[in-house]
Parts: sequence; C-alpha cells; structure tokens
Amino acid sequence: MKINRRKLPIYIAAGASFLFSVSLWFFGMKDEGVFVGLWVPSILAFGAYLFAEPSRNE
Repeated sequence: MKINRRKLPIYIAAGASFLFSVSLWFFGMKDEGVFVGLWVPSILAFGAYLFAEPSRNE
C-alpha cells in the first residue's frame, strides 16, 4: 500500500490524537480521553474533505 505524501500529516495527526486519547484514558483522565478520542474521526473527515475531488454534474 502506497501512502500519498500529501495525506501523511492527516494520518500522523489522527494517530497522535488516538495515542494521546488512550494514554489519557489509562492515566485515569477518562473524560479527557473520550474528548480527545473524538478528534480522530474529525481529523480524518477534515482530511477527506480537503482531498476530495470536485464532482462534475453534467
């Protein structure tokens, strides 16, 4: 699988957010862990929006 270099920062940000969320959860800050965990799909959705091709309706 080849990863597009333009998308790499999005993947890194989502992965870092996930790891930070898990670490918060296991260090006892469960509410903060859930809050940060909600960033992951938001970051990935923003990346999908950023790199989406415009649709052509003819």
